[in-house]
Amino acid sequence: MLPQATAHQPSPCRAAAHPILPVAALLLLSSYLAITYLPTAAPILLIAGGGGGGDMISSCAGLYRGRGGGRAVAASVEEFGAVGDGVTSNTAAFRRAVATLEARAAGGGGGARLEVPAGRWLTGSFNLTSRFTLFLHHGALILASQDPEEWPLIAPLPSYGRGRERLGPRHISLIHGEGLNDVVITGNNGTIDGQGRIWWDLWWNRTLNHTRGHLIELVNSTNIMISDITLRNSPFWTVHPVYCRNVVIRNLTVLAPLNAPNTDGIDPDSSSEVCIEDCYIESGDDLVAVKSGWDQYGVSVAMPSSNIIIQRISGTTPTCSGVGFGSEMSGGISNVIVRDLHVWNSAQAVRIKSDVGRGGYITNITIENVRMEKVKVPIRFSRGADDHSDDMYDRSALPRISNVLIRNVVGVDLQRAPMLEAVHGAVYEGICFRNVSFTVIRRQDRWHCESVYGEAHDVFPAPCEEFRKNGSSSWCGPS
Repeated sequence: MLPQATAHQPSPCRAAAHPILPVAALLLLSSYLAITYLPTAAPILLIAGGGGGGDMISSCAGLYRGRGGGRAVAASVEEFGAVGDGVTSNTAAFRRAVATLEARAAGGGGGARLEVPAGRWLTGSFNLTSRFTLFLHHGALILASQDPEEWPLIAPLPSYGRGRERLGPRHISLIHGEGLNDVVITGNNGTIDGQGRIWWDLWWNRTLNHTRGHLIELVNSTNIMISDITLRNSPFWTVHPVYCRNVVIRNLTVLAPLNAPNTDGIDPDSSSEVCIEDCYIESGDDLVAVKSGWDQYGVSVAMPSSNIIIQRISGTTPTCSGVGFGSEMSGGISNVIVRDLHVWNSAQAVRIKSDVGRGGYITNITIENVRMEKVKVPIRFSRGADDHSDDMYDRSALPRISNVLIRNVVGVDLQRAPMLEAVHGAVYEGICFRNVSFTVIRRQDRWHCESVYGEAHDVFPAPCEEFRKNGSSSWCGPS
């Protein structure tokens, strides 16, 4: 049983202008946009497609525009004194390896690649550099140090104003980078294990002094590729790109105990042109959560998350959501497509969550082709629980939720029908349900809606009155 949450100890399910792509990318997208049915007022979602094959619907990996694995300089971490016995600390070796390879590659433009061979490589936190590939071979296991001193403290993110869990600074991530371009973390299904139990115990025991570190965090960086590895037991959120552009996260397996607190799988945060695809996630929190800053700090920084594709994600989370929006969304979230989502034994499949004081917006969202089994609440719009960065938030700052299309959804063996509750005083409008079927509802088969308005077509069981009185619009009604 998890401890009771407080304003400074979030529950496991509360966390916490863009460049135009080339015209060629827009032309390639035309067939995809034709089937998204976004509202006519919505900006065009400019997502490059095709991981080499030019098929936007099969992959959005073309958003990454770096050199990939083709680096001019390469070396094994063993060359820098690392020992893969699972006992020897290799923190200095990893840090020395990155610095040395960066120097060797300087001036040539070709970048560097650090190889991690089979073995058990214990290390504390280390920073990556630009034009850099970290490659984990089959059988390679990077083990995070369980000494908190090897996770140094760094400044809080400007859009959060403090550590997400505790006031003041926060622990750095195990693998970190800031202000970088062209970073690849990949391999032949090697593994990075955060050994997060010591951090979860601190959280459970209320003895955590500073916000826990992520497993991987890249800040204010561009052209990121994270692929083809397994990530386990993160102390906190697992993959956290924040203030980033052109991010591709694909073919990951992300695992954490289902009661491990706040172990979100993938959290794009104030980031744009993001592709998340073909991942399997088991987590103690959201599988994927789209965020953009917290209360007045997120409003002030004003860096939205936009132009995001999340597709072919599967997994389970008994306390949280397959895909969540928020609750930290004060910088705004727009132009997001979620498709081919499969969730089971979970609290929700999709959840939009906000709070009084957040401000911001969530708009132009398409959620389609969703399957779920044994889910408590299939679709949920929820209010926060007085979860704020400090007491200085603007109590008049309300979120705006609009133009959300949810279609082609099937759920079986559910606890109840959708629960759609607006933040008191906020505007929720333009919500569209099409071709939605929820069967074998065990407790409550009537929809629950409070101040949320829109349309519903071909929906079972029948929606609440707020979705029955409106006429068909061009983007929501049957074509």
